[in-house]
Formats: sequence, structure tokens, C-alpha cells
Amino acid sequence: MDEQQFWDLIEEARRPAPEDAEAVVERATALLAARPRRDIIAAQQILWDLMADSYRGGLWGAAYVINGGCSDDGFDYFRGWLITCGQQAFEQAVAAPDTLAGLRSVREAAERDEDLECESTLGLAWDAHLAATGEQMSGDCYSIRYPEIVFEWDFADDDATVRRLPRLAALYGA
Repeated sequence: MDEQQFWDLIEEARRPAPEDAEAVVERATALLAARPRRDIIAAQQILWDLMADSYRGGLWGAAYVINGGCSDDGFDYFRGWLITCGQQAFEQAVAAPDTLAGLRSVREAAERDEDLECESTLGLAWDAHLAATGEQMSGDCYSIRYPEIVFEWDFADDDATVRRLPRLAALYGA
């Protein structure tokens, strides 16, 4: 499995309920479990590479605005949710976090004052491996390398947030 095949799997899992992150993960897990073991292990590495690619201060700021604060774990769960949104949304948000304001799920979450998180995304390949083999995946078959993160502004500074994330700030009243 390569990264494009991973994204194709996510897109297939999104078809029945694209806005329901938990349903996307459940379906993606089942789809992945039907693939060869080597694909499941490759998917685990791809997932963690995507998590590392999205480990950015600006995106953390967007998660802070959207979720009304954001811890370390909360940022992981937010990025898990973002992966369930598909490749285009993910890549756009990593490159320009304010584009998240254009997603229907973000606008609806703002209206309902709901957090956007999906912790179960982080276990997608683990769960698929367990379902396919009956065994836990070995932790030595993938690596996690987060880059050093740069925080470009104090997320609690509303003026700085408005300058950096104007659409999200307007949506969330910052």
C-alpha cells in the first residue's frame, strides 16, 4: 500500500457517511482488514507519516479555535478527524489551516458548539490488523518522527488569531 492507496481507502470509507468520522474509521478499518497483512502494516506507517506531516503550529492554532482549546492529545485527535475528511481537505488544511472554515463539518460544528476529534483514527491499522490476524501489530513495524513544531502566535491572543485565521476567527467569534 502506498499513500495514494491509503487515501483511496479513506475516500471509499467516506462514501456512505462522509461527515461521520467514527463511521469513516469503522468502514476504513473493515476495508483495510480485508487487505494483505503487508498493506495493513504499510497503512500504519502512512498514518503516522501523515500525522507527522500535519504536526504544525498553524494547524494547531486552527484546532485551538475550532475546539475552544487544544491539548497535545487533543491535537492528535483533531488530526485524526482531519484524516477522515479525505486527502483534499487534509492537504489544504495542512498548507493553509484557515481553509478549514470552508468545510461543512466545521461550519456545522461551530453552530452546535461541538469539538472535532476522532481518536479512533489513530488505531485504524491496529484494529484492522487485529481483525485480520487475531494478533496485535508489533510496534517495531513502523516509526513516528514528529518534527520540531513552531508556534507562530499565542493562540489565546484573539487579535493574532484574527490576523492568521480570519475565516475561522469569524466563524467562531474570536
